[in-house]
Amino acid sequence: MIGQRTSVGLDVHARSVVGCGLDVHTGEVLRARLTPAHEQVIDWLRSLPGPVKVTYEAGPTGFGLARALAAAGIECPVAAPSRLLRPSGERVKTDAKDALHLAQLLAVGQVTAVTVPDEETEAARDLVRARDDVRGDLMSARHRVTHLLLRQGIVYAGGTPWTREHENWLRTQRFAWAALQNGGGSSAGS
Repeated sequence: MIGQRTSVGLDVHARSVVGCGLDVHTGEVLRARLTPAHEQVIDWLRSLPGPVKVTYEAGPTGFGLARALAAAGIECPVAAPSRLLRPSGERVKTDAKDALHLAQLLAVGQVTAVTVPDEETEAARDLVRARDDVRGDLMSARHRVTHLLLRQGIVYAGGTPWTREHENWLRTQRFAWAALQNGGGSSAGS
């Protein structure tokens, strides 16, 4: 045994949490479908035979649950998804299977944990990710506009694109087809 009586895997999503607890003494599997409210998850974990150790995969829901569990005195290594052993040939994935798999890996000490950042560090990471996403969206939008113009035989030759001069030039462009000019209006060049 690795220090816990019940190893718990949580499959955490924005609107639901599926938990599977594996009692390492009896082999019993304890299951629950929960809301992502931290209090509900903690209450369920406290109802299991202790000591309890729990894990879930790092992902888009962040680390708030891990911090809440730590504050409640429940050990929770957050699993690095890229380091988890995956069953080969298993094509059907369900939340319950994923949670049980995490519980089994935790029971045998096969979970590689990531570092859980404090709230300020996580907020800074979120800001950097959001900024990178917006920059990527902007670049994609620019490419779409440029490619649309190219397909219509329109090429900007006035210097550096995406400057004020380029923006003014873009505003003067007109298309022969109404669908391109004003999103499907009835007259060309309007």
